[in-house]
Amino acid sequence: MKKILELKKELKSLTNKEGQITSQRFFKEKVNTYGMKSKDIGLISKKYYEYVKELPKRELYEICEELFRSDMYEEFMIAADWIYRRKDTFTLKDFAIFEKWIDKYVNNWAKCDVFCNHSVGSLIEKYPDLVSKLKIWAKSKNLWLRRASAVSLITPVRKGMFLKETFEISNILLHDKEDMVQKGYGWLLKVASDKHLKEVFDYVILHKATMPRTSLRYAIEKMPKNMKSKAMKK
Repeated sequence: MKKILELKKELKSLTNKEGQITSQRFFKEKVNTYGMKSKDIGLISKKYYEYVKELPKRELYEICEELFRSDMYEEFMIAADWIYRRKDTFTLKDFAIFEKWIDKYVNNWAKCDVFCNHSVGSLIEKYPDLVSKLKIWAKSKNLWLRRASAVSLITPVRKGMFLKETFEISNILLHDKEDMVQKGYGWLLKVASDKHLKEVFDYVILHKATMPRTSLRYAIEKMPKNMKSKAMKK
């Protein structure tokens, strides 16, 4: 599609060397990026969505996968945005597609979180039974699928959903060696504590002896001071 070539050309023209250096500081992994600010990525995404918004979903997904395949950070974010904009068309079949994309194209926490918080989270809300498949992700060899198993629940958990599954997935990830996974399920517990403070606190106290300190600190971040002190006490 000609407009996608124009999109790529415009993104390349906006390459910012200083931004590339700054962006890399947020990641352990090597990040391929044009060095653009999030606000500017959003503006370009909105601009070019006008040319693809009427396409059949299959064609849109093919274009998005092409953008994912480039491994450029900005192109991934734009594709993720376009997919989320079509959330009203999501079906059960999309889960397998999303799983494949995470497994093949997600290679840092930002890609994981943007795609999973929005598109996967919306899909899980629409089809709650799919939450059982996240428990399979939690056992994956791919660390980004393991992180995805937790962060995909962030949006529905903010609404008070899936507390039982939050604890089940946290149990599977409890002793994961990867700090990105530890931060992922710790973040999920923190969000769950907004509406279920006592339950999350009790969970943390039950597991604090073996829970990685990274996960524990994330989980208790929004708790009252007295609860934090009790949770941190060895």
